[in-house]
Amino acid sequence: MQSEVLNSVKFLLLPAVKSNTTIAELQDDLVSEKTSCTSLVDSYLIKIDENKHLNAFLEVFSDEAKQRAIEIDKKFKDGSAGKLAGIVVGIKDNICYKGHRVSASSKILEGFESLYSSTVVERLLAEDAIIIGRLNCDEFAMGGSNENSAYGNVLNPLDNTRVPGGSSGGSAAAVKAGMCHAAFGSDTGGSIRQPAAFCGVVGLKPTYGRVSRHGLIAYASSFDQIGPLTNSVEDAALLLEIIAGADEYDSTASRKNVDAYSSLLNFSGKAKIAYIKDCIERDGIDKEVSGNIFSVIDSLKQKGHRVEAASFPFIDYMVPAYYVLTTAEASSNLSRFSGVLYGHRSKEAKEVDETFRKSRSEGFGKEVQRRIMLGTFVLSAGYYDAYYGHAQKIRRVLTEKTNAILEKNDFILLPTTPKTAFRFGDNKDPVSMYLEDIFTVQANLTGLPAISLPIGKHSNGMPLGVQLIGKKFDEKNLLAFADYLMKEL
Repeated sequence: MQSEVLNSVKFLLLPAVKSNTTIAELQDDLVSEKTSCTSLVDSYLIKIDENKHLNAFLEVFSDEAKQRAIEIDKKFKDGSAGKLAGIVVGIKDNICYKGHRVSASSKILEGFESLYSSTVVERLLAEDAIIIGRLNCDEFAMGGSNENSAYGNVLNPLDNTRVPGGSSGGSAAAVKAGMCHAAFGSDTGGSIRQPAAFCGVVGLKPTYGRVSRHGLIAYASSFDQIGPLTNSVEDAALLLEIIAGADEYDSTASRKNVDAYSSLLNFSGKAKIAYIKDCIERDGIDKEVSGNIFSVIDSLKQKGHRVEAASFPFIDYMVPAYYVLTTAEASSNLSRFSGVLYGHRSKEAKEVDETFRKSRSEGFGKEVQRRIMLGTFVLSAGYYDAYYGHAQKIRRVLTEKTNAILEKNDFILLPTTPKTAFRFGDNKDPVSMYLEDIFTVQANLTGLPAISLPIGKHSNGMPLGVQLIGKKFDEKNLLAFADYLMKEL
């Protein structure tokens, strides 16, 4: 009781961090000494404690964050502070941080401590960001509701009876609840954008290869991308600017120039936008979700932008192709978790084959096992060409057709999700859960950048997400127009 009173008094003495405060505004306050890194960390730690029922954090680096805050406060005084000095961020539990635990929210890696930091973490630390903890997610990033974590569900901070989305549900919930200024997730088929839509924050999936995957525990290597979840496009732009770029540890990381995204947000002129009619007018989409998109379209037209319908009769091929390809890659990637070299090893195993079988059966959850088995099946002799080979051909067609639309347009506009955040247990059928990805997988199959913006509100009180897909490596224009859209609408 006494500690609760002290915490309440302490919180009143600390400067509150408003959700609409940008990184630039926060750093102005730090430079002018209106606040300090130490005060900010303390306020976030109290906020984390107040919201521990959300189960967003698997581990909080309290002492380390406090010590780092002291060091960065000194940097502000001597003028050597980095671009992210004092900014408190959380990282999804599949992003490695040297000397810290990382489990991908799975029992198979329970207690495992990373031997190195991901490139993203190293770049954040180099600019003096403060990493406050690791965030809950669906096990091995496999899920769209955060109901698949081995460490329990994350609750949506706007309505605790509803899911926060997945797989980066802990990241979205932490940002929305004010437990950190920004968070990082990974997006394989919508795992940043879908929870961003469900929680009402900004979620950015960069172009495949824009951000290094070194140190990201792989789900599907040709799909995965790390990206930020924030309260503003401006913050997402700055964070991408920091983490993007070539990396000697990742051969898929592009060597293309990284623009100063945060200083190029002034969108000018009129945009050419395509909306996919097949998405908005299909059966199964919530009427208010489609109505919100049409409202955005009408607003854009009134402002002089060209918005036209585009036909894309391949919607029903996207989810099947996505799950064939990603489960195949998951089957290969997750074979390394055998219980022999590291991670969970069954105490019941007595022989080598038993070690593999029992360790994996005990360590992996049902959804991960389901996807491994599906992936192994589509790669097996006699089925490879019928499933995996065919899905690769479909992926090529989807890429060509999407790029054809973008040759005539600057962006593609569509909903992020077919409905708002659903209640826990509503989607018990795996297939119905997989169909929640119907509007997000296109960007991953084609490797294009996409962003979810919290524009609109449902009659049930939950936020609606509007999604923009941009041209390959054209995050500069995507972010500029997204910022314009947020400010105008």
